[in-house]
Amino acid sequence: MPTDTSAEATVFKRRESKARSYCRNFDTIFTRAQGSELTDAEGNTYIDFLSGCSSLNYGHNDTDMKVALIEHITSDGLAHGLDLHTDAKAEFLEAFESNILKPRGMDHKVMFTGPTGANAVEAALKLARKATGRNNIIAFTNGFHGVTMGALATTGNAYHREGAGTTLNGVTRMPYDGFFPGDHDAADFLEAMLKDSSSGIDAPAAILLETVQGEGGLNAASPEWVKRVAALAREHGALLIIDDIQAGCGRTGGFFSFEDMGIIPDIVTLAKSVSGFGLPMALMLVRPEYDLFGPAEHNGTFRGNTHAFVTARVAIKKFWPDDTFRKQTDAKARILTSALAEVAALVPGARLKGRGMMQGVDVQSGDLAGDICSRAFDRGLIIETSGSEDQVVKVLAPLTTPDETFRRGLTILLDATRDAMETKKMAAE
Repeated sequence: MPTDTSAEATVFKRRESKARSYCRNFDTIFTRAQGSELTDAEGNTYIDFLSGCSSLNYGHNDTDMKVALIEHITSDGLAHGLDLHTDAKAEFLEAFESNILKPRGMDHKVMFTGPTGANAVEAALKLARKATGRNNIIAFTNGFHGVTMGALATTGNAYHREGAGTTLNGVTRMPYDGFFPGDHDAADFLEAMLKDSSSGIDAPAAILLETVQGEGGLNAASPEWVKRVAALAREHGALLIIDDIQAGCGRTGGFFSFEDMGIIPDIVTLAKSVSGFGLPMALMLVRPEYDLFGPAEHNGTFRGNTHAFVTARVAIKKFWPDDTFRKQTDAKARILTSALAEVAALVPGARLKGRGMMQGVDVQSGDLAGDICSRAFDRGLIIETSGSEDQVVKVLAPLTTPDETFRRGLTILLDATRDAMETKKMAAE
């Protein structure tokens, strides 16, 4: 453990790029993590409501995954294997097939892309264009799919798009469910634009969406809207791509965010918690008829992380052999909804957003949301914002958080909101 934390902090400011982000809001040096808690160099413990931006749905250092990984390493199991056949990969695929795909009626092939979610999205876009011979991708307002060039073209956020420094092409932006005020249905708009040969939209290769927009502000699409979009994709010869990188792996209830919606996408992108342990890993699931890439046509040195295969297999077998874990997650989501309603009641005009264990409160102001999160951190809670103006206080607690710890974190959030509102009221007087 570092003894001179000020000196340790200085090296980050002196040497690390200004592109650093989360650390700006949590100015301490973390040294240990277990379950739903982080400990810093001063011995302070924090409840984690960020979970590596949903990369740690099963918490930090799960004992069973850790034991399996240590055993793999100490027995000289492969650390890196390109896309060679390995025992670790075979065991992961068998577990994924029997516990995830088959019970959900999915016959998708599994493609191991580069280890980031953005790379999985890049692969999905390339494959859709190859399969259809078309170029245009339909993406949605407030969608976030990554910041590499192809994925960034489908991302709506202006700040991130400006970072490209060049034109971003090949995408038509459509309004997401609920984007229009009142009763105007965004699916009606999409249908009209697709059916009118003079709308100016080129025939799409794919329609890409998140069922819950994580970075976009926890906008949750209704099952009815998603089904209509899926039907429109099919009608117009486009592939349906569901980006489940943040909303999947149990975050919104089922393993996939769409599995209660009566659809099966042509392509699904997964990353973040798919490794179970916070290790880099990303997948593209694709219907067999669209598995059209030739050998190494979309490649990368780290396509498939052998250590992640080990921990992902344990996670799948431990948490997804039946619906027990989902029922536990659903119960915790109800606790979350109730607690966030109390938070929202403190802020005039605030409203709840999201679903499952991917919920938050839109407080209508990025400054207020940031103040709430800062006060929460001072009290021992790590929580972040999202949305077009960072106006949503977003809860991404590990799905395995014990109820007592979960409620304690939610109480901290409530107290931080109350303090922020009292300070705001005093400043206005």
